[in-house]
Amino acid sequence: MELMRRYDEPVEVRCGQLAGAETMVPEQFLWRGRLWKVRSVLEHWVETGEWWRHAGVRAVLGSDEPADGSSAEQPARPRPLEELLAERALWRVEAGRGAAVRGADDSGGVFDLALDVDGGQWLLVGCAD
Repeated sequence: MELMRRYDEPVEVRCGQLAGAETMVPEQFLWRGRLWKVRSVLEHWVETGEWWRHAGVRAVLGSDEPADGSSAEQPARPRPLEELLAERALWRVEAGRGAAVRGADDSGGVFDLALDVDGGQWLLVGCAD
């Protein structure tokens, strides 16, 4: 697989039942004005924020060293605990442009789609096409 390029762009996603899937998964997404159809789900996982870097957690653990490698001259940017406890569900999917453009160099690609569990917003966070 090619190198995965990183993005952080909103996308519209339609979920449904793909063949062989037991739960609802992304089946189509609209990115940069193009409709992509999911051919298969390669992986699915859930990520949480870096809660262990929060000053309150570090105080409970008894550690006063900066969690992010910052120096005393440049203190770490404080982040609300809610931001660090946020979860997002990710799907790595193989997708193509569909039958209408299949002959027009539709080799497809691999995409990472993330769903903010609390906010319900979808992002395209990675692409190798």
